[in-house]
Amino acid sequence: MSIDVLLLTTDSDPEAVLPALSLLPHEVRPLRPEVSALLEAGPHDVVLVDARTDLVGARSLCKLLDSSGVDVPVVAVVTEGGLVAVNSDWNVDEILLPTSGPAEVDARLRLVRSRRGNAQAGGDGSLQLGELVIDEATYTARLRGRPLDLTYKEFELLKYLAQHAGRVFTRAQLLQEVWGYDFFGGTRTVDVHVRRLRAKLGPEHESLIGTVRNVGYKFVRPPRPGGIRRGIEHLAEPADNNPLDEAELYRV
Repeated sequence: MSIDVLLLTTDSDPEAVLPALSLLPHEVRPLRPEVSALLEAGPHDVVLVDARTDLVGARSLCKLLDSSGVDVPVVAVVTEGGLVAVNSDWNVDEILLPTSGPAEVDARLRLVRSRRGNAQAGGDGSLQLGELVIDEATYTARLRGRPLDLTYKEFELLKYLAQHAGRVFTRAQLLQEVWGYDFFGGTRTVDVHVRRLRAKLGPEHESLIGTVRNVGYKFVRPPRPGGIRRGIEHLAEPADNNPLDEAELYRV
């Protein structure tokens, strides 16, 4: 299965960062090493950070990625001499040497993607993320075994975000994907539904739906116990508190 890889590098020859990638069927998109580039890139499975020469800059970038709301596996490509500088403070999921062969690169990419997969799919067609279980067959959602009283659109919005846990969507994207092309309401409709979803999740779990400042919303993946990467959600914050005309905007 092909993996969508974003390669953050300043090298004019991206293939030189990890030559084995060119021998694999994965899609590799080189981008400038900035968090903003990832937000503009759209959906992706793994981020590769070129740490072959600038260890200090690469470490700062990896830490920034971990705290920026971009929740995808991060793999650092370091030289053998740079291995001594890599520690848990980098907040990376995996490291690779530039000389790694195709089999090793492929295996490590598949492993990091599976370890930080979107959602755990049950055999009955349900999705489970932490204590939240979403049953697509019956259009029901349960939190700690407690059924959530959701409208159709609330359920669809929660399901869509959970299916793409960790990915950031603009309000316009959510409006298009959940409400459809023929919906004529404004993007503030999304804000209303997010606010009501958070209220139904309750104070302890409302942060499952995070706000990424100046971008949109995402489902915040519950932390994995014993994970090697520390999930810091600095940009996850409550929905805007601007008064809204809910009677006009809240359409189910």
